[in-house]
This record gives sequence, structure tokens and C-alpha cells, in this order.
Amino acid sequence: MTLLTALGLRRKNDWEPPTLLDSLLISPLHLLVTIIYSILLFLRGRPFRPPRDKPAIRVVCLSDTHDQINLDWLASFPPQHKILVCGNHDSFFDLSARRPEDRGKTLDFKGIRYLVHDAVTLEFKGGRRLKIYGSPDIPACGGPEMAFQYDRASPPWANTVPIDTDILVTHAPPKHHLDLGLGCAGLLEEVWRVRPKLHVFGHVHWGHGRQTVHFDDCQRAYETLIAQPPRGLVPHSGGLGALRVLGYGIHGVIWKWLMIGPGGNTSSLMVNAAQMYGNTGRLGNPVEVVDL
Repeated sequence: MTLLTALGLRRKNDWEPPTLLDSLLISPLHLLVTIIYSILLFLRGRPFRPPRDKPAIRVVCLSDTHDQINLDWLASFPPQHKILVCGNHDSFFDLSARRPEDRGKTLDFKGIRYLVHDAVTLEFKGGRRLKIYGSPDIPACGGPEMAFQYDRASPPWANTVPIDTDILVTHAPPKHHLDLGLGCAGLLEEVWRVRPKLHVFGHVHWGHGRQTVHFDDCQRAYETLIAQPPRGLVPHSGGLGALRVLGYGIHGVIWKWLMIGPGGNTSSLMVNAAQMYGNTGRLGNPVEVVDL
């Protein structure tokens, strides 16, 4: 551990959020553009509002509880429908990662819908329906005891999610969104193709939170710039990309408020629902609740 790390001025590993000094040393331009992009998203307002003529559907998002007893707890939870998608710590559900002492055992899902590379359509009051697709796959991040891993260079996402999916539930985050840079670029491209109203994920605990996505030129310009290798304090051509983010973003804000008006957004929402507070091993993040 270096002195700067011991003093809290540098992060210990990539799974922790970068400090201000980290961000400045990695890329001041990336830091500036990320701040600008966040402000532009704020100025465009909420991504969507529930329909006025039908009851809203409340979605409670939980991820990374890291506790096997939560299957029983989830079964006792009052919501009408409960969906379970596993992650890398759920080795029991992946035959290639299941521990020898767990082989032959079974689990009682008690009415919980377990999704693994498949979808379910749920019905609600007022005749509303939501199609939910779930997948536990994650880029490789550990040894053989970790479940549902794939080679980051060969993501399995292309054309796997039904185009009419309303809610996408994955354990892995998409690249550049609530992921500390650890998400999957292949998953991001699949999300661009499908554009679900809500995308719920976890895995990166310090990425907890929510972010609006508009799937527009501003978002693509932001993702393209952030994907470029950081150059530290060395000047480079990324300034043009930053101007694109700013220009497209200002256009989006003006269009939203002058042409669409308040409450007129029809965009999407990404939610990192990790319950684990950072890398402390303790639950501490607030529950994310979304009304559709």
C-alpha cells in the first residue's frame, strides 16, 4: 500500500470509486465530461412517468445481498410478483461452479420466478403487462468458484434479449453506466438494440444508484469518449469528443423543454440496485424503487 493510498488519496483497487486525485491523474477530461454529462441528464428531468389512466406498477429493486437465506426472505415479501436473477456468488445455480457439498441438493423457490436466459410476461391491474428478461452472466472476475462467468473478449449478449423487453434484469452492469468502468461493452450494445424501459443490475457495489438513458447522440458521444484510453495529464484530441457531448446535450435539453415540455420524456432508466455498501461486507445501500 502506497502512502497516498494509506492517506485515502488513492483508491485501493478498481472495485472502489476513484478519488478526486485518481480521476485527475487518470484523465481530467474524462472527469470533466462525466460531470457535464450528469448535469445535462439532470436538466432533462425524469426519464418517464407512470400512465395517468392506469395504476402505476411499483418495482422494488434489490441486488447483491450476498446471503443465501434471502431466498426465504424474498418469498415472504408482499409484492404480487417476485423475480430472481443470480450472480457470480450464486455458485449453487451454476453447475460448472457448484461446490461438491452442494451437489444433489434442491431449493424451494416458493413462488419466486427464477430467470436464467429467459423471459416472463406478468399481468397487472388495469390490463397492464410487463415483459421481463433475466440473465446472470458476468465478465470473468474470479476463479472457478464464481458462477456464470464469460470471457470479457467474447460477450454472449448479441441478439439474446427479446426486442419487446420492458424490464431487463442482469447481474452485470453495462459499460460506462454505474459500473466504475467494470461493466460489459457487449451488454451495453445489446441494451442499445433493445432499449428496455428499465434495466436493473448490480455486481459493482460502489456503482449503486440510478441513471437516465436517452439512447441519443449525446449518450453515444459520451460513451465513445469515455471508452477511449485515458491519457492522464497529456493533452489529446478527446477535446472534440467533449464538445460533441456538450453540443448534443444542450440540444437535448432545449428540445426537451421547448418542444416536449415538462413530464414529456419517454426515455429509460438504469438502476444499480446493489445492497452491499461498497466492499464492507455489510448491507447499507438504500432500496431502489421505480414506478412504471
